[in-house]
Amino acid sequence: MNKTKIKAFVFDAYGTLFDVHSVVSECANLFPGQGEAFSRLWRTKQLEYTWLRSLMGKYVSFQQVTEEALKFTCRSFNIPCDPEIRHRLMNAYLHLDTYPDVTPALKALSGIPLAILSNGSPGMLDAVVANADLASTFRHVISVDEVKIFKPDPRVYDLAPRKLGVDKSEIGFVSSNCWDAVGAKAFGFSTFWINRAGAAMDEMGIAPNAVLGKLTELKDLVTG
Repeated sequence: MNKTKIKAFVFDAYGTLFDVHSVVSECANLFPGQGEAFSRLWRTKQLEYTWLRSLMGKYVSFQQVTEEALKFTCRSFNIPCDPEIRHRLMNAYLHLDTYPDVTPALKALSGIPLAILSNGSPGMLDAVVANADLASTFRHVISVDEVKIFKPDPRVYDLAPRKLGVDKSEIGFVSSNCWDAVGAKAFGFSTFWINRAGAAMDEMGIAPNAVLGKLTELKDLVTG
């Protein structure tokens, strides 16, 4: 694609910057032989619950959604979800690993204002960003908690141009979730889907501006 004029980049957090499946090791410690499957079901239900709660108009914090999805996953695996297990796994979400391409990509884009726009609760986001030593990297860390609905509702995406003072057409939105990149494109952002796994694109009649294999490819596609 041709280079796109971008005045600010906005990143999804979970699955884009932070590897949600880095909790597998903790899951495996607690549930030997089931760590990967447990983590995947937990993530699936976490996302499903955000969409269902948005449709029902029954918002709760992402922290509560994540814990409710955890309880469901424990029940599905016939595992007691006692307070110690919940504490250990919820705490793991505050210490997620970044992907290997995150640090070099953010460094390459450091001349452009950067922000996070996430479903995450403010406390969860502040902790995971600080624990990854990224607090000084982002001009804003924006939570859906401000509008009490989850992505891909347009009210969420509208938080970014209002916070950054940049027109939505000049914001580059970056997500590893195709549905998120599509939702942001429908809102009016230039969007970049980070498709590390080589997944098929969602059929929604809207496509991201670019599909990239890693975050470090962003720099070559934009002009400041």
